[in-house]
Amino acid sequence: MTYPILFRRKVLSVREKENLSIAQVAKRFGVGVASVMRWIKTPDPKTTRNKPATRINMEMLAQDIKNYPDAYQYERAKRLGVSKQGINHALKRLSVTYKKKPVSPQSQRRRAAYLPAKN
Repeated sequence: MTYPILFRRKVLSVREKENLSIAQVAKRFGVGVASVMRWIKTPDPKTTRNKPATRINMEMLAQDIKNYPDAYQYERAKRLGVSKQGINHALKRLSVTYKKKPVSPQSQRRRAAYLPAKN
């Protein structure tokens, strides 16, 4: 969790007014020296990361979604050779969100495996 912008600006203004060193102001407000140094460079916190996918080929993922629309994320991860969490983040980047239909062929197979056989 980040410190609020108002608090950061207050720390920096007190440093300017009282002509304190970075270590003194950090000790006074109970924050880290590295934090104060970072606030001097950029007082506003970063809100986004803007980091592109590194291992997941987005075109291959989009094609996988078309080929296997009812696939689970762990199955996509196995096919593409990446982690389940990586697939989760990549799907968010592609804005792909969906709920499985209870009548999808895949969910029917899984239910059939758990239900007792009817005579």
